[in-house]
Formats: sequence, C-alpha cells, structure tokens
Amino acid sequence: MILGINPYLILNGNGEEAVSFYENAFNTKTLILQRFGDMPGDENTNLSDEEKNRILHAHLKVGSTDLMISDTFTGLPYQIGDQTTLSILINDVETTKEVFGKLQDGGKVIISLHETFWSPLYGQVTDKFGVTWQVSTQSSQK
Repeated sequence: MILGINPYLILNGNGEEAVSFYENAFNTKTLILQRFGDMPGDENTNLSDEEKNRILHAHLKVGSTDLMISDTFTGLPYQIGDQTTLSILINDVETTKEVFGKLQDGGKVIISLHETFWSPLYGQVTDKFGVTWQVSTQSSQK
C-alpha cells in the first residue's frame, strides 16, 4: 500500500543552508537531520570531510506536509532545474517493485532498486514525463 507522496528538494552542497532558510521561511523546525557521515558501517568510509558534512536527509514538517531535503549523492550529476523530486513511501517490497516498474516504463532508472540502511528497497527513476521519483519501502524497524 502506498503511504504517501512528499516533495523532496535536492541541493548541491548547500542543503544545510536550505534547511535553515526553510525553517525560517515557514516558521518550523527540522524533525530529522542526517548527514552522509552518519551512515552506518562502511558506507561513508571513502567520503571526504566535505562530503560527510553534506545533508543526507532532512525532514521538516510544514503544516500537514512533510518537506524533505538532501544534498546530492556523491558522484551523481546535478543540474539546475532538477532540484525537486517526489518521494513515495510504500509499506511493502512487492508494491515497491510494482510501482517502480510502472514508473520506469518509458522513463529512465537513475538508481536501481536496492536495500539501504534506511529502507529494505529504495531506488530513483525519472518517468516518461520527466518527473523524478524516489521510491522507498518503509523500514519494518519503525
């Protein structure tokens, strides 16, 4: 079952500045702030200090909307105009695979579905209309 869709802003190293800006602009607080250096295990071993300090995931509550913010993943291209993606949270792996498969029809996979430390299955795909989706299965540990 699909749990929800949220706007997700992707920035290029100025994620912390954006978090502060939107906290002030929307008079809200950040609920979650994780940096690339906070990733568990060996996932951040090869990152520079600058990369470790980038925002991996920030979650702001703006009214009833969840606003997510992240800096780009290391090595992924960044193009002005691509800052906004949509994040879709799903509660089971099979539905995640189904939705991802349908979104990639006529589109382009950016990050193939795979397990991460925050999700049993996560991937990114740009659909045939040019909309980029972050598709994630909710972790059963929540």
